[in-house]
Amino acid sequence: MTEKRPRHSMLYYYLLVIGIMLVINLFISPWLLEREIINVDYNTFVEMVEDKKIEAVELDDQSNAILFKADDKIYETAMVNDPDLSQRLLDNDIKFNGTIIRETNPWVSLLLSWVIPIVIFVALGQYMSRKIQKGAKNAMTFGSGPLAGLGKSNAKVYVKSSKGIRFKDVAGEDEAKENLSEIVSYLHDPSIYKDIGAKIPKGILLVGPPGTGKTMLAKAVAGEANVPFFSISGSEFVEMFVGMGASKVRDLFRQAKEKAPCIVFIDEIDAIGQKRDSRLGGNDEREQTLNQLLTEMDGFEDNAGVVILAATNRPDSLDPALLRPRRFDRRVPVELPDLEGRKEILMVHAQNIKHDKDIDFLKIARMASGASGAELANIVNEAALRAIRQGRKSVCQSDFEESIEVVIAGYQKKNAILTDHEKLVVSYHEVGHALVAAMQNHSAPITKITIVPRTSGALGYTMQVDEGNHYLYTKEELENKIATLCAGRCAEELVFNSISTGASNDISEATKLARAMITQYGMSEDFGMVALETINNQYLGGDASLTCSYETQTKIDEAVIALLKKESEKAMKILKENKDKLDKIAKYLYEKETITGEEFMNILNNQI
Repeated sequence: MTEKRPRHSMLYYYLLVIGIMLVINLFISPWLLEREIINVDYNTFVEMVEDKKIEAVELDDQSNAILFKADDKIYETAMVNDPDLSQRLLDNDIKFNGTIIRETNPWVSLLLSWVIPIVIFVALGQYMSRKIQKGAKNAMTFGSGPLAGLGKSNAKVYVKSSKGIRFKDVAGEDEAKENLSEIVSYLHDPSIYKDIGAKIPKGILLVGPPGTGKTMLAKAVAGEANVPFFSISGSEFVEMFVGMGASKVRDLFRQAKEKAPCIVFIDEIDAIGQKRDSRLGGNDEREQTLNQLLTEMDGFEDNAGVVILAATNRPDSLDPALLRPRRFDRRVPVELPDLEGRKEILMVHAQNIKHDKDIDFLKIARMASGASGAELANIVNEAALRAIRQGRKSVCQSDFEESIEVVIAGYQKKNAILTDHEKLVVSYHEVGHALVAAMQNHSAPITKITIVPRTSGALGYTMQVDEGNHYLYTKEELENKIATLCAGRCAEELVFNSISTGASNDISEATKLARAMITQYGMSEDFGMVALETINNQYLGGDASLTCSYETQTKIDEAVIALLKKESEKAMKILKENKDKLDKIAKYLYEKETITGEEFMNILNNQI
C-alpha cells in the first residue's frame, strides 16, 4: 500500500522555513551587516579633514550627526553650526552626502543573503524527508512512529483471564445466553460440529435497546470460551484518508487469525455497516471499509476459528449484504428484562453493596417496570448513595424504592414551595388519576401518590404497578389507560371550574396512545386492520411516520380527537359519581403529601 505524505507535516515544514528566513532578514542580517561606528568630537573631525585623512562624509540631518569614513573605519560626530563646513570639505576634495554606512563586505553580504538560507533550507528538507520516510515505514510494519496509527487496528485484546465476565454475571437474558452458549461449545471443541458436518455461524448480531447488556454478553462469551477477545468500536474504523479504514479491518482480521480460535467484537457496527446507496456526496471511506469487512467475513479466504460478534441498536439501517447467510447468520435479540429478569439483575448488582437481609427484590422489580439492565444498576447505586446521605451503613427497602422514583421522576425539589392553592390543585389532580384507575377494571393497582415536586418538573405523580408481566393489552385496557390520563385535568375542572398547565404530560401521553390505537393496532372502527404508520428505530424510541394520504391523515386526526373526548367524558362521569371520595382523599393527600396505595384503598373503602 502506498502511503500519502501527511499534509500537516509539510505545512509545518514550510512555515518553519519561512519563519527562519524572516528572522535572518529582519534581525540577524542587519545586525551582522552594520559596521562598528567610532564616536569622536568635532575638533578631531576638523583636524582629520584638514589632514586629508577622510575619504567620504555623510550629513545625517535626521539624527543631527556627521558620519565619515577614514582608514576603512566609520566615525561619527555631532553636527555643530559651522557655515564653513561645506567649503572646507570641497577644498580638501572630500565627497559628502554619500551613503557610506551601508557599504559592506560583498562576501559577507553573499554569505548572509544566499549561502546560509540555502544551507538551512536543504538541511531542514533532508531532516523532514527522513522523518516522513521513517514514519511511513513504521506505519506499514505496524510499529511505533508518528504515522503508526494509519492503517493499524486499535482493537483492545482481552486474553485468557480467570477474572473475566461469565454468563453467571449476566442476569435477565436467559434466551440470549442460550443462543450464545452454542458458540462457546464450538470454541471449546470444534470437532463435534465438524464430525457431523455442521457449520457454526460466522457472525452473530446482538440487537436491542441501549443499556440491555449487549457488550457484557459478548465479554461473557469470551470468558466462558476462555479464548482471546478482540474488542473495537465501529467508529474507530472511520478515518480521514480513503483506504485507512479498510486497512484497519485487514489488520484486525490478520491478528485474529494468528490467535484463532478467538472472538472479534465490533460494537456499534452501524457506524460502518449502514446501507449503501447512490446518493451524491456518499462516504467513500465508509463504503470501502464496509466492502473490506464483507470480504473478510465471507471471501475466498476462510477465517477458521474466528467468530464475529457485533452489537447495534439500529438493525434496520444495516446493509443487506452484511446480514445475509455466512456473514451475520444469526440475530440474537437482547430485549428489556421481564419481571423475573429485573429481580435477578437487581440481586446481581446488590451483591456489591451492603444491604438488609429482608429486601423484597420482587417488589422493587415490579416498581421498575420497563427498566434496562443499566438503569437497574443505576437504581442500586442510587439506593447506596441515599443510605450514605441518611447516615446508615446498609441499604434498606425504602432506599431502593426512593431510588426508583429518583430514576423515574428525579430528586425531590426541597426548595420548591407551592402556594396552598397550587398544592390543593395538585392533590385533586393526582387523586383524580388514582380514583378513575381504581374505579375501572383491568387497571394496574395504585402503589403510591405524592405531591412532592421533583427535579424532572413533575409537581406530583401517581405510581401504578402491575402484579406480573404484561405483554398484551386489550382495547378496553388501553381505553381505560387514556381515561386515567385524562382524569387529572377532569378533576381540576370539576372542583375548581378551571384548568391549569399541570396536565401537559398527561395530554401528550394520551394523544400518543390514542394515535397508536388507530394507526398501529387497528383498533378503530373507521379504518379497521390497516397499518397507517411505520415504526423506525424501534430500539431508539420508535419514531413513527404516517404512510397514508393527506385525506386519511385528516380522518386520523378526527378519530384521535373523538377517542380522547369520549374517554375524557368517561373520566368526568366517574369523578362526578364519586365526588365525596375525591374530596376526602384529596384533603388527606394535601395534609400527608405522600400516601401509599394501601392508604388510598382504605380511604376509598371507608376504612379511614
